[in-house]
Amino acid sequence: MKTFISAVAVLLCTSAISSPLSAQRRPPAAPAARDNGDNRSEAYFNFMMGNMYEGNFRSNSQKEDAEKAVDYYKKAYALDPTSTVIGEQLAEMYFASQQTSEAITEAQSVLKRNPSNVGVRRLLARIYIRSLGEISNATEQRSRAGLAIDQLKEITRLDTTDSDSALWLSRLYRLTGQDGAAEQTLRGVVARDTDNIGAVAQLAQLLVDHNNTAEAVPLLDSFLADTPNADLYDLLGDAYSKNSNLPKAEEAYRQSVKMEPDRVRHVRGLAQSLFDQDKYSEALTQYQRMVELRPDDSDTYLQMSKIYRREQRMDDAERQILLAKQHAPGNLEVVYNEATLYEDQGRFADALHVATDALASVKNGDVTPARRRNLAVLYQLIGRVNRDSENYSAAISAFQQMQQLGPEEDLRARLLIVESYKDARDLTSAFSEINKALGVYPNDRSVKINQALLYGQNGQPDVAAKSLRALLSNSADDREIQLNLAEMYMENRRYAEAETAIGSAEKLASDPADAEMTNYLRGSLYERQQKFDLAEVAFKSVLSSNPHNSATLNYYGYMLADRGVRLDEAVELIRRALAEDPGNASYLDSMGWVRFKQNRLDEAEDYLRKAVNRDSHNPDMLTHLGDVLAKSGKEALAAAQWEKAVAEWRRALPADQQPSKVADLEQKLSRVKNRVASQESVPTAEPR
Repeated sequence: MKTFISAVAVLLCTSAISSPLSAQRRPPAAPAARDNGDNRSEAYFNFMMGNMYEGNFRSNSQKEDAEKAVDYYKKAYALDPTSTVIGEQLAEMYFASQQTSEAITEAQSVLKRNPSNVGVRRLLARIYIRSLGEISNATEQRSRAGLAIDQLKEITRLDTTDSDSALWLSRLYRLTGQDGAAEQTLRGVVARDTDNIGAVAQLAQLLVDHNNTAEAVPLLDSFLADTPNADLYDLLGDAYSKNSNLPKAEEAYRQSVKMEPDRVRHVRGLAQSLFDQDKYSEALTQYQRMVELRPDDSDTYLQMSKIYRREQRMDDAERQILLAKQHAPGNLEVVYNEATLYEDQGRFADALHVATDALASVKNGDVTPARRRNLAVLYQLIGRVNRDSENYSAAISAFQQMQQLGPEEDLRARLLIVESYKDARDLTSAFSEINKALGVYPNDRSVKINQALLYGQNGQPDVAAKSLRALLSNSADDREIQLNLAEMYMENRRYAEAETAIGSAEKLASDPADAEMTNYLRGSLYERQQKFDLAEVAFKSVLSSNPHNSATLNYYGYMLADRGVRLDEAVELIRRALAEDPGNASYLDSMGWVRFKQNRLDEAEDYLRKAVNRDSHNPDMLTHLGDVLAKSGKEALAAAQWEKAVAEWRRALPADQQPSKVADLEQKLSRVKNRVASQESVPTAEPR
């Protein structure tokens, strides 16, 4: 969200398709010279002299000319104080020569005598709008914007044909959070002036911002049919992107690039639409064009790094991220992506080095809310990297430092500490920490949910369910509770209750995206019950709405691999999951397992070793690696992995324990040991 001050900067510094109030001012009309006294004739003379010096000033910007113009206008006004024309011109000259307070005073004086003077109201509106960029205090900016709005409302009432003022009025309405009034104003302009490109652009932008693409798209299409415009094509691309019609978005952006090939905004929109469609080589071409147009833009290198990362070209990704860092050395997003890139490759020391260097730099800054937020991001990153490398004590230490930043960070850090203890399978400490958090935040919903989920992981589903149901409030918030109930029941293999909870969550969905989670859980539930056809239907439903849902891609691919069916399709699904999250241990394990099923044992072993390096305490991954080694004829090495897997199963959290898998592993170990023993007992022939 933009702050009010930064939004003012956007308002004043960006060029619109049509620039309201920017038309050149017409020369002023001279007051009539009347023959009823020398004063009026002299006033006319001074007015014309002032007008001459004003003309000089506007052509050469000489201060002396401005001063002379003001002096002559003041003399004219003193001789004819009833003339609103002279008063208006004096106010205008004050403004032109940057004497803002005098301009405002004079303009208000004119309005007291003639409230219907539209010209003076336009001047006041211009003064108030121009001054917005000179004010650093947000409260003062809002007040000044309100003064401009008051003038513009009167202008549009007095002159209903003044579309320029109406467009500025709508902008200021949006700036002050009055989007309804802005929309009403813009609709009025478009209704009476259908060819007003500025009004169409502003109204379409407002509709897009409010996700009303159903109206924005035909509005833009209709206008573009008669008046092609690169900015409007760009906006049409934004509208199509919002409603996920990516091919149409690409088509619109291509039109804008065709019309203005050197506009960075258009090229960026096209590049992003190609990226979102996984057209990585085409997207790279556009980003390389961006480098030519704006070589110092760090975001371009960052986006190229993301593409290479998705294509598993990690060296190229690193080169681009270092270029981004070179152009934006203190940019937190660049630092975060660099650390994550190293984390994906298992280069935890490098990731920590990047994060801790950034932390040291931020620590040295002034104490501000932005600095506190940056510190929180970095402490959380350091904690996560340590947790991923199974250095739980270091992770907890980072989260404890995060706690010191403030109440909001304290609560988040406490929950991360609980999660770290849970990952370390230390439920005793996890319960201790969540109870401490509950003592500090007795009414916090997130703390209560986390406590309930710990009970579920401790094999106490009834206690967990009771705690979660106590949070139900017959509101939209109940959806989250039902999802938590579903996951907890699945974890404890109480499938009927899990299905009921999924159904309840489904009824509370308020957005099409909500169906992703419920369909994913339903697919997981069916897979656990070996209802594979139903699971496929659920997983396909998720992917039809979000082809990038990595958890679904992985689960679906693993389900096919584990059954040994449609293995090529399984490979493609898991490959797409890895493109989204290259360092995910579960996804690496899935790829290893499908390669095992394809009898590509070297590849399988490589993926599974990477998975185990990322998650050395996961019994399923250890078992898979053992199975690959056994099939490769490395039985002693396989037995070592299976023994580790048995040990990990025995220390698993209560809800995760699976005695049948332990029994299966023990049988494998027994068979291997018997074979090794029988081979050792066979006597060797005596040499003759």
